[in-house]
Amino acid sequence: MRRSEVLAEESIVCLQKALNHLREIWELIGIPEDQRLQRTEVVKKHIKDLLDMMIAEEESLKERLIKSISVCQKELNTLCSELHVEPFQEEGETTILQLEKDLRTQVELMRKQKKERKQELKLLQEQDQELCEILCMPHYDIDSSSVPSLEELNQFRQHVATLRETKASRHEEFVNIKRQIILCMEELDHTPDTSFERDVVCEDEDAFCLSLENIATLQKLLRQLEMRKSQNEAVCEGLRAQIRELWDRLQIPAEEREAVATVMTGSKAKVRKALQLEVDRLEELKMQNMKKVIEAIRVELAQYWDQCFYSQEQRQAFAPYYAEDYTENLLQLHDAEIVRLKNYYEVHKELFEGVQKWEESWRLFLEFERKASDPSRFTNRGGNLLKEEKQRAKLQKTLPKLEEELKARIETWEQEHSKAFVVNGQKFMEYVMEQWEMHRLEKERAKQERQLKNKKQTETEMLYGSIPRTPNKRQGLTPNRPGKVRKLNTTTMSNATANSSIRPAFGGTVYRSPVSRLPPSGSKPIITSTCLGKKTPQAGRNGANKENLELNGSILSARTFKGFQI
Repeated sequence: MRRSEVLAEESIVCLQKALNHLREIWELIGIPEDQRLQRTEVVKKHIKDLLDMMIAEEESLKERLIKSISVCQKELNTLCSELHVEPFQEEGETTILQLEKDLRTQVELMRKQKKERKQELKLLQEQDQELCEILCMPHYDIDSSSVPSLEELNQFRQHVATLRETKASRHEEFVNIKRQIILCMEELDHTPDTSFERDVVCEDEDAFCLSLENIATLQKLLRQLEMRKSQNEAVCEGLRAQIRELWDRLQIPAEEREAVATVMTGSKAKVRKALQLEVDRLEELKMQNMKKVIEAIRVELAQYWDQCFYSQEQRQAFAPYYAEDYTENLLQLHDAEIVRLKNYYEVHKELFEGVQKWEESWRLFLEFERKASDPSRFTNRGGNLLKEEKQRAKLQKTLPKLEEELKARIETWEQEHSKAFVVNGQKFMEYVMEQWEMHRLEKERAKQERQLKNKKQTETEMLYGSIPRTPNKRQGLTPNRPGKVRKLNTTTMSNATANSSIRPAFGGTVYRSPVSRLPPSGSKPIITSTCLGKKTPQAGRNGANKENLELNGSILSARTFKGFQI
């Protein structure tokens, strides 16, 4: 049993006790029955009115709850529709009071969500408006009167984030372009002369409209300024090159050159003006020193002729080079020729550098070939001979490779230009083959000279005897021991002086050679003699070729006497 039912029964008991108590009081007082009846009717009426009033109040409460439930349900359905969520469903059976409470709570929650979404939508719209005004873009299309769904809000947030990124990137690009534009304007001494240029340079960066059109216009303005700057730099570099060329031709002293050193860098308008003034001054000075300038140009022409491997016929083809009438027309002809040669060299620079590399390698190869045929190279110290042999071997490998590379490049060039590539007036490969042929002939000539020389030397030795080839002992390497002599048949002999006769040491007589010959420089005297006027030619040659006779206390070999009879 519920407590409310227990309380109801207790209320009935209490009412019964109260009525009984009233009857007892009425009994004691002696109230007549009719009055008791009246009084009981009054009690009944009071109790009934009170209960009716209470019932009416509770009924009113029930009606209010039911009405509230109806209103909440309607509002909740509307909110669910606006918020794009599923309608609210009460789970299981519930009382009117609980249902009203749940519905009211849900309505309050939905109202809060609606308010938050509307506030976020308003904030996003304000941000979108601000960004779109800066970027000059259309506003985001969304119905501000309705409540946005979560997906719509998410898309709006992503759109605003994209706008922020776009603004940041364009602002960074704008700042960079603006900085470059300001630098170019300073370099060109240019002041903003249009409203757009003034907006870019003078106004606040945050106030500039970062539209695609403005960014494109900025880029176009920067390209124009950079083009003007590049043209200005090119003009200034051309003026500087012209100044240096005129300095060299006019042989301007260093002191005068230092006076304009400040304008030899940069490309501002004032620098360009100063360079032009210097060129004008030098041009005027050039006209006053025509002969000196033309001779300087001729020196430069000769250098380009050498670099382009011009033959003598090609050089003589430029007749003004040999003219002596130094006029302005002659100077113009030389200037035009030097410009033509410069362009010609620049166009074929790689080929000329390749030919120059071959020329240097060829000269080095010839130098090594010359050293290889020099007998004195074996007396070198410090490993130079080994280094030279390695370099010589390397050149013998690299020269043919270099020739093949140049041959391929030249053939390609000749096919492209439909003309022959000449070096010193002839085709390069013909020139190379000619150099190799000249080298071969030179080696053949040197070989024939050596053979002729050896033949003459052999004939001379057969007629007069050979010169000893044993080199002299170096002083200081072997100590001289005068006290020690070599015994020959228990008899020693010595020579007192280099030109004295050999004294008989064995009881016989030794004669001089019938032909007297001076000894080689730095060597000991050579004695070739016969005994009793009779000499065996072969024995004499053996004695002359194989042994030396050392004088002034040195040892006389026993084999020396094979050519003598004592």
